[in-house]
Formats: sequence, structure tokens, C-alpha cells
Amino acid sequence: MSNSARIAVIGTGWWATTAHIPALQANPGANLVALSDMRSDALENAARHYGVDKTYTDYHAMLEQEQLDGVVIAVWHAAHYEVARACLEHGLHVLLEKPMVLTAAHGRHLTELSRERGCQLIIGYPWNYNPHVLRAKEALSSGRLGEIRYINNMFASCVIDLYRGDDNVHGDLYQYPVTGPGDVYSDPERSGGGQGHLQVTHSAALMLHLTGLKPVSVLALMDNLDTRVDVVDAMIVQMDNGALANVGSTGTLHAHGPEQELVVQVYCDRGWVDVNISRESCTIYYAGGSAEALPPLTEGQSYQASAPADNLVDVIVRGAPSMSPPETGWRTVELLDAAYRSAADGGRRVPVSSLYAVSAG
Repeated sequence: MSNSARIAVIGTGWWATTAHIPALQANPGANLVALSDMRSDALENAARHYGVDKTYTDYHAMLEQEQLDGVVIAVWHAAHYEVARACLEHGLHVLLEKPMVLTAAHGRHLTELSRERGCQLIIGYPWNYNPHVLRAKEALSSGRLGEIRYINNMFASCVIDLYRGDDNVHGDLYQYPVTGPGDVYSDPERSGGGQGHLQVTHSAALMLHLTGLKPVSVLALMDNLDTRVDVVDAMIVQMDNGALANVGSTGTLHAHGPEQELVVQVYCDRGWVDVNISRESCTIYYAGGSAEALPPLTEGQSYQASAPADNLVDVIVRGAPSMSPPETGWRTVELLDAAYRSAADGGRRVPVSSLYAVSAG
């Protein structure tokens, strides 16, 4: 532990410049040492906007030359594994943006590597810090509600323009302080898939975080509409305790209407939990007819964009644990890896165990 967390940011795209860099500069325990991005123009724009002196177009050089405690990684999805592996091998604590990686084998390796090196690995899921989510997780893990039998998990969002390569509409919504995502989410080479890797990663991770369950098989169908990536997804997931989950998502909401609708409902033997992220409500229903309606959230509590970066600082300065641990990210990757394979094969059931057999071959 140290008095100040010396942190670098790798990747200076829209989310790093919108959330992570401002969060680090606002945190009194953080020292933002350097920025790195292979794109010199993006790097220069971010450094100038936020007044960061040290910049590197080669993150390997930065890791060798700077004395760091941790890093924030916010690069293209397809680059997550290589960058995170290098940082963990340097013994650094890591905040890795979602999705953790694109394949189950890579997710397992990073999880194991973080343990071997004694490094905390935080996956960038801000809803894991939501007070309603924390209370619902506590209720489910207490055993009072009994065994989980069925989960309804639905996420609708207004991101189809991003899958078409146009970030202009979202500029009105998010007011990019430096840069937007451009066409990255429309490109399967850089982003893997669309709705699954951009949005279902959030809702599925929230489901797994709440329940502590692990996926064992997935059946999925996906529709790309007029894009090169998936826009509408429907999945049936079997969990390790036998429970079934319905995981659905669409990116087709209109950008000038409601921004999103995200609901996770967990049905158990002796009650159920209804978490509505979009409406900022949560009710826990118990057998016998009693219910616990949680109080409304204060402003900024639902989606705390700065929470993952603040968690990284707390890990370094105070020895805090990761509040969004790699196990959740890894299991989410297992679910998505199986879902994409299933959809590519007409909805065939894909056992999670087969993902490792395929990768080994």
C-alpha cells in the first residue's frame, strides 16, 4: 500500500476520456502519471485536454519506464487480453474495461494470472456498485429466499447507430468531452460482436454478480439487422445449480426516447427479487407476503461511472478488494462466448466446458 496511487491509462478513446481520466483526476488519492495510445492524434488530444505531460504510443515502453502501481485499460475489445496480460505480468493492479475479453480461455487465464501475481483485477461494471444491487445480492446470498430457479434478464438500449458506425447521435446524449467512439463498435475485428459485447456484457455480469451462479450451457439466436454485428439477442442459459435464465437484449431503442431499460428478476423457492436499474427501483419479495421496497437512490448512485477507477485507487492506497472481481468478468465471457458460438450454429446448445476443449485444439 502507498499514500498515492501512481496510475496510467492505456487507451484514450471515448470512455477513458469521459469517465476514467476525470475520475482519477478528481480522486485525491490518485496520481495520473501517463497516458498511452497507439493513435498519436487521440493521445495528443486527451493529453492536451486533461493536462497530462507524459504520453506513450507504445504501452510496453511505458510499463518499462514508469514506476506504476496500477493501470486503467480502455482499448478495443479485441486488444483487452494482450494489454491486460502484459500489465499483470508487470505486477500491476488493473482496471480492465468490459467486456473482460472475447474468449473464455482468455478470461480464465487473466483470472488465474491475477491470483498468481497477487494483483487485484477490476472489471469495469459500474452497476456492481449500485446500493440496490448490493442489497439484492446480500438478500440472495443469505439463503432466506431459498434456491434460485429462474432469472429474467432484459436490457434494451439505444445503440444501433453505433453499430452502423455513426456516433453523432450519441454525441448529443453523452456530450463527449474529447472524442466519441467513432466506428469501433461497428467493426467485428476490433469489437468482437455488437449488442452482446457492448450491452449484454453489462446485464449478464449484473445477473451473475447478483446470484453468484455460473453458466454451464447456452442456446442463442441473434439478428444483425442491417449491420455487421449483432443488434438483437435472445439467449437461454442453464446455470450450475440447474436454474434457467432468459437473457434478452436489443439495441434498437430510439436515441431521443428512453435511453435504456434494464431489468433483472430472480425467482427463488421462497421469494424473488426485482431489480429495475433504469427506474432505479428494487423490491425483495418474501414468502408469506412481506416485501422490502428499497428507498430511492440519490443522484449518481445508480450508474457510478467513476466507481471502478475509485475502486482501483482504494485497492492501491488502502488494500481494498476488487468490488467487480475477475471471476464475474470471466463467467460473463463464458456466457457470451457460448452464445456467439450457438448463434453461429443456428441456436445449438453449447456447453461452457466445450469452450476450453475448442481453444485447446
